[in-house]
Amino acid sequence: MEYTYLGRTGLRVSRLCLGTMNFGPFTEEADAHQIMDVAHEQGINFFDTANTYGRQVHLGRTEEIIGDWFAKGGGRREKTVLATKLYGDMGDWPNEGKLSALNIRRAVEASLKRLGTDHIDLYQMHHIDRATPWEEIWQAMEVLVAQGKIIYVGSSNFAGWHIARAQEAAKARNFLGLVSEQSYYNLLERTVELEVLPAAESYGLGVLPWSPLHGGLLGGVLRNEREGVRRGGERVVEALAAKREQIQAYEDFAAELGHEPGDIALAWLLTRPAVTAPIVGPRTLDQLQAAVRAVDVTLDQKSLERLDEIFPGHRPAPEAYAW
Repeated sequence: MEYTYLGRTGLRVSRLCLGTMNFGPFTEEADAHQIMDVAHEQGINFFDTANTYGRQVHLGRTEEIIGDWFAKGGGRREKTVLATKLYGDMGDWPNEGKLSALNIRRAVEASLKRLGTDHIDLYQMHHIDRATPWEEIWQAMEVLVAQGKIIYVGSSNFAGWHIARAQEAAKARNFLGLVSEQSYYNLLERTVELEVLPAAESYGLGVLPWSPLHGGLLGGVLRNEREGVRRGGERVVEALAAKREQIQAYEDFAAELGHEPGDIALAWLLTRPAVTAPIVGPRTLDQLQAAVRAVDVTLDQKSLERLDEIFPGHRPAPEAYAW
């Protein structure tokens, strides 16, 4: 496994991040524990979750599964850079969601309890809160850092200008501010190249792409279809209908290179500016082991240019829409 620094910090993390959203609803606890053990064996030290994951069973279920795994000992917690998130509603009563100072305090305490740990390494805001001022958010985060309950703060699904506002507000308080941004980013969805990636580069944030295989569309969906393998839900079927020609060209190119389509998609992300680690969210152990292969895939300039031909990207703003 290769390692890199998370943004401008001194924190070293694996080039793949283990996403845990499937743990609980789609992956039983015993299987989830095995996946996390094998992730460590493969050198993956960076795990991502959220307080709302597992909602199909009950809110917080995924954090509980991770907490039970940590409780087994053997250095599991010490070897893990643990990231979780807050924002989504955890109940029906006011102040059980979003980013008020009150909810930040309550949410972190609840996550710590479910995770069975005394601190969270990377505490991420799952979405922008347009109603809460940055002065309130940063004051609450500063308290948690001072208490040792969190170490770093990250964002998820922020626009470029949200990152700029957050960082300027943090700078005025002499606070480190954001160190990472989780964004929806893959060969098929490259909108973040307009302003989010440039903002992340400028402010020293590590980018953590989620859905790197675009819900499976970049994982060999047409080949699976020919082999009679179920290709996903209605959303995947609709997206495939609109992108079939591109996907076919992509799978043909992957075959030409001698790699699995999913490996190419992950390897491509690892070449992108500011990207620290794509988040892979396996349901099974086989899916995890398949993802690990991508770290060893090297794409030369000609291959990168061909991928840009198949899936055109964006120039950074304002050149993307002006001069």
